[in-house]
Amino acid sequence: MIILNGLKTYGNTDLIESLKGKKPFFICTIATTDTCKIPKISGAGASTELMVYTPAGDAELMVCGKLLCCDIPPQTVTDGVSAPTPAMISRGVIELTNIPFLIANAGSEINPNVPYILINDEPGNDIRTGFAVNNPEKIFENSKIIAKEISKSCDYLVIGESIPAGTTTALGVLTALGYDASFKVSGSSPENPHELKKEAVYAGISKSNIEIGKFSSFDAVRTVGDPMIVAVAGMIIGSEMPVILAGGTQMAAVCAFIKKLVPDFDFSKICIGTTVYVARDKTADLIDLISQIAEITVNVVDPYFEKSENEGLKNYLKGFVKEGAGAGGAMLTALLLGYSIEDIRKKIEEVLE
Repeated sequence: MIILNGLKTYGNTDLIESLKGKKPFFICTIATTDTCKIPKISGAGASTELMVYTPAGDAELMVCGKLLCCDIPPQTVTDGVSAPTPAMISRGVIELTNIPFLIANAGSEINPNVPYILINDEPGNDIRTGFAVNNPEKIFENSKIIAKEISKSCDYLVIGESIPAGTTTALGVLTALGYDASFKVSGSSPENPHELKKEAVYAGISKSNIEIGKFSSFDAVRTVGDPMIVAVAGMIIGSEMPVILAGGTQMAAVCAFIKKLVPDFDFSKICIGTTVYVARDKTADLIDLISQIAEITVNVVDPYFEKSENEGLKNYLKGFVKEGAGAGGAMLTALLLGYSIEDIRKKIEEVLE
């Protein structure tokens, strides 16, 4: 169902209609795990070595529009073809709408040189070890406190993420909790390394003494997850208000975590806001993943990058990047505030220039 130009909604439109013109607060949650250091498992960076700089770089670009932690911008590069980080899309929306936002550091190996709220100062490990995240319960509780305070000043939260190899750790949590997620998580490159992701996940699960489907939420994250998943879940529960989950298949893992932790959780106040590039990804299936968890509406934004003069943005049409740094949810928020999809695309182009 199309309710706004550039927006297609899969599911109930009541929540998104109720948020039109309301006051949002945007949070981008950053983290890293050593899983991103597995060669060829992620394209969320200019190279495997630079992958750990991506969340910090994204944060810096969103806050001040320039890189401070490194010289090479976060971007997906495959066979000489590159596409800009989606943090620039979010930066464009922030400039256009002037919505309040902050960076929440859930455990990034490289800290951004801009202000942020610290949830957790320990990055995740390689999920193949079977010990991916230390003390996820503490991360969860810290996130609840932060969201409870932020929610006093807004009508709804928009929560994005920046974590390289996040679809692999999402696959880990979904698989551990018993969902049919193989070959359904997305990726930041045109070629989705599903077998590599699956091998990493099962290597980690095999190190535990827990049967697939019998993991608790926290044990799933502790074994094969990442700090972002448990941090965002904590924010949702702590806020007790409507939330747009600004992301792709990683947010399915967040929803699965909550479903296992709170079986009767009211998902009617939660929706997904993502890009058309995730929804059209033939190597993944976000809609199926979400439908396995609960009745959660998926809102898909199409910025029509085919109309752009920027060649990097046009590469999104070829399967590069697709989503990240809250890009889809940020654009959705701008639409809800009354901006047109043309306004949004023009501002993104200006920021990239």
